[in-house]
Amino acid sequence: MEQRASRVNPSEETIKIGPLGIRFLLTGDDSNGKASVFEVRVPAGEKLAAPAHKNDAYEEILYGIEGVLTWTVDGMPIEVGPGQALCIPRGAVHRFDNFGSADAKQLAVITPAIMGPAYFREAAEVIGAAGGGPPDRAKMMDVFRRHGMTMAAPPPAK
Repeated sequence: MEQRASRVNPSEETIKIGPLGIRFLLTGDDSNGKASVFEVRVPAGEKLAAPAHKNDAYEEILYGIEGVLTWTVDGMPIEVGPGQALCIPRGAVHRFDNFGSADAKQLAVITPAIMGPAYFREAAEVIGAAGGGPPDRAKMMDVFRRHGMTMAAPPPAK
């Protein structure tokens, strides 16, 4: 791997998925594959458009900067606010929602750096094609699989 000069935010890129903003700061290319680092901005009242999923081969660490996101991890809701950190271990089914009246911003660290900007670009395309409805499940499953994730089974019909 070619050595890159050290610099601040070498992979600066913002990706929009509907109303969500994902601002990449570091990718695996910047960290010898060890970590991806990005900010996630979630408007007040916004819910994750993609289905619940699990990370097959990496940990996801979240750090609250502004507002509160409610992460549901293996069925348990966990609120993460400013100054709080949560580690989602590989294999745990998870999703997030902003149930609050304030926008939220969290820092995410993915280690090792299996998931990067390409995942968010591809997910944005599938979610955008749904036109506000649920994304195509088969297409999302394919995107998840290629980026080290597995989609959770849909909840049982009531």
